[in-house]
Amino acid sequence: MSTSARRFAQLYAGLVLFGVSVAFFVQARLGLDPWDVFHQGLAERTGIRIGTVAIVVGAIVLVLWIPLRQRPGLGTVSNVVLVGLTLDLALAVLPEAGPMALRVVFLLIAISMNAVATGLYIGAGLGPGPRDGLMTGLAMRGHSIRVVRTGIELGVLAVGWLLGGTVGVGTALFALSIGPLVHVLIPKLTVPERIPA
Repeated sequence: MSTSARRFAQLYAGLVLFGVSVAFFVQARLGLDPWDVFHQGLAERTGIRIGTVAIVVGAIVLVLWIPLRQRPGLGTVSNVVLVGLTLDLALAVLPEAGPMALRVVFLLIAISMNAVATGLYIGAGLGPGPRDGLMTGLAMRGHSIRVVRTGIELGVLAVGWLLGGTVGVGTALFALSIGPLVHVLIPKLTVPERIPA
């Protein structure tokens, strides 16, 4: 497989997996990651499906790139559309977990799948997601990436919670585990400039 083909395959596999992982989070009912708490809260208030809300929010965040002089890539635009569509489709077929043991399994699947998905689509090198680009764009203005990321995540988490999004043990577990998992997976899943024959 050529380098370009692998990049495209990884990008789209990662984005689809990301949408499915969020569906597992939602159906576990044990808390979501901060952005999806926000998306779910908006969905609860508007009656619009959560995947559609994620698409709209992604597009709005992309507009915020303009003053930051960030340039979207194919992965950026694909992220805006594909994650939300996949999320809505996955929610249509994935049952809600009933017993607590199954909810915990769904949560662990969600976090693991989300980490792999993130490693795949970032490792493809075809453009960051809109929310990641907002973070890097603000950081390039002279702010610490740690402060910017934390500020954005806490802000959307607080607003999402006030809107009725699900905050719980899954939110805390995601926050504690996603960084270390992605730290290990991104280097392993980054497509090299040339793939050995």
